[in-house]
Amino acid sequence: MRIAMAVAGIVAAGALFAAQDPSSRRTEMKSQTHALVFDAPRAKAFEVISNVENLPKWAVAFCRGLERRGGRWWVKTPEGELQFRIDADSKTGVVDMYVGPTEDQMQLAPARVVGLPDGRSLFLFTLIQYPGMSDEAFKAQCVPLVEREFPELRRLVEGAKR
Repeated sequence: MRIAMAVAGIVAAGALFAAQDPSSRRTEMKSQTHALVFDAPRAKAFEVISNVENLPKWAVAFCRGLERRGGRWWVKTPEGELQFRIDADSKTGVVDMYVGPTEDQMQLAPARVVGLPDGRSLFLFTLIQYPGMSDEAFKAQCVPLVEREFPELRRLVEGAKR
């Protein structure tokens, strides 16, 4: 199986805010990283993943719609609207995704696209369990990423080969 995964997901971002429980503050932060190998070059995978306008095409459980308002991107999620931003660097392959109800509450979901020696590419996506998020909510956000969103992302990246 070409999908190497260690459970994480962008889907989690919406659940992250809906599932926060202020009484369960923790000092320890957990994280999980998923990996997906594409039969496509690094530049193509990076181009697709770093373009915020592609989000509704692959993050189908998380992103029910995308709108630009007041110079910011807003994502319609099952839990409501959230701000969304991508900071990307094509030289390093870093694709940092930020999501939150307000600019000062944005939380990071770091990602990276790495070139492989055989012309394929590797996408690494890390989900962080921020303080206040229950273990159950953290786990629940990973399933849609792996089962629904990674296959869509693969189709988008590999179908867009040049």
